[in-house]
Amino acid sequence: MNKNKKFLIIGLDSAPAEIVIDRRREFPILRELVENGFHGKMRSSDPPITIPAWMVMSTGKDAGRLGLYGFRHRTGYSYDKMWIATSKSITEPAVWDIIGDHGGQSCLVSVPPSYPPRKVAGHLISCFITPDSEKEYTYPAELRQEIEAQFGPYMFDVVFRTEDRDQILREIYEMTAKRFDVLNYLIRRKPWNLFMFVEIGVDRVQHAFWKYFDKAHHLYERGNKYENVIIDYYKYLDVKIGELLKTIDAETKVLVISDHGAKRMKGAFCINEWLIEQGDLVLKEKPSLGASIEKTAVDWPRTKIWGWGGYYARLFLNVEGREPQGIIKPEEYEKEREALIDRLKAIRGPKGEAWETRILKPNEYFSEVRGDYPDLMVYFDDLYWRSAGTLGYGSMYLPENDTGPDDAVHAQEGMYILYDPKNKAAVRKDIDILDVAPTILHSLGLAVPADMKGKIIR
Repeated sequence: MNKNKKFLIIGLDSAPAEIVIDRRREFPILRELVENGFHGKMRSSDPPITIPAWMVMSTGKDAGRLGLYGFRHRTGYSYDKMWIATSKSITEPAVWDIIGDHGGQSCLVSVPPSYPPRKVAGHLISCFITPDSEKEYTYPAELRQEIEAQFGPYMFDVVFRTEDRDQILREIYEMTAKRFDVLNYLIRRKPWNLFMFVEIGVDRVQHAFWKYFDKAHHLYERGNKYENVIIDYYKYLDVKIGELLKTIDAETKVLVISDHGAKRMKGAFCINEWLIEQGDLVLKEKPSLGASIEKTAVDWPRTKIWGWGGYYARLFLNVEGREPQGIIKPEEYEKEREALIDRLKAIRGPKGEAWETRILKPNEYFSEVRGDYPDLMVYFDDLYWRSAGTLGYGSMYLPENDTGPDDAVHAQEGMYILYDPKNKAAVRKDIDILDVAPTILHSLGLAVPADMKGKIIR
């Protein structure tokens, strides 16, 4: 590789093109990059969730190949055991691994999932899944002492599902300010060919304040005190990004990118309540309000299907010989799954409105499927309706999230800006998240592995 080449990636978790690109006149630094670089929408991974999206982007492999379908995963075919994704879940080489194999170095800050910290050719600070700053969170280990001596304990995340919006806002700004202090220190002091960081504050401010910002949100109130919070935060980020850009040379390529987009949440659809009504899920007793399926007395010998909630729904069929108390005959599996898909597609909103629901069969959708995947992945109404997996509501429709205050859901399309100071050109071009890894490697003069699916952005 050409060790004189550098590539800076500015990750804005969940930033949508509708804000960053369409409203760029409000952000002078981002506007300059947009109007002199490739830019547009970026189709995220399936599922479009922080984990696995950043690793899909960094490895050039889809979620099926990575075996990651969200933060948590069912353990095998157990009814109640699960595992949480960490850095140890990533077995495919990321771009920084390939760069290191060719003698280059990387500096990585808060790229999910990066806890526990793994060895890299360069330096690393782990991400928001880090339990707290008392844990080891850097590579090399001594980087932690260096950072804390300069800036105090590192902030990984904030509590954002709370009604105390003022506290959320204070902590988001505190976290972001500290992160950029660390970034400006590292980018000047450490050697790197690839410098990549992710600002999770974007995601948090949108989840906490979207209903105050989006006039189309069903809970929006005109003239509320938080109406400008989201755009003001983007303006603050724009200034911080401008300060960071002053530290790089005139030949460094810059990629500003999100892992997925964001949009208003219309409500939460209670998937397990629906399955109970359909006769697919049978309980032994009435559940308490907000009970999780794992803590509910399920009559498994009479249950055919159950689900998990989240930004999308994961559905599991209770198959004989596969699950401990399965009742669906293996030869009936595909027939049952197809019938379930037809029923799911017929679901309408609380006022009878039609939904644009998308349903994936992981074992058919992905060319290779690894790990503990569900039988179906369901995006209710193009993800506008979150899936609620909890029980006890007596209704299938909730006006808000079932696991704490949350105003936004994930959108399939995020955004990107690719700026090459040596080849300035304003080009609107939509891309796929899989295009990022090949583009990074090509820009640094490295060959693109044959098993990366994406295309070089050019």
